[in-house]
Amino acid sequence: MAISISVVLLLLILAVVFMRNSGLKISHALTCLLLGFFLAGTSMAPTIHSGLMATADLVGSLRP
Repeated sequence: MAISISVVLLLLILAVVFMRNSGLKISHALTCLLLGFFLAGTSMAPTIHSGLMATADLVGSLRP
């Protein structure tokens, strides 16, 4: 749960930065948001979730 909240916050921060730099318009952000909601309801959602969790585990295991 903590990883998914962190990812959501990171994506939210990136969206705000892109909107402030005029690289992301409101309509584009809403389209991405709707795509995410619809994608979460498909059969690909568990695969995407597993891939994100594996990536988070890999990054979390790295030591500087």
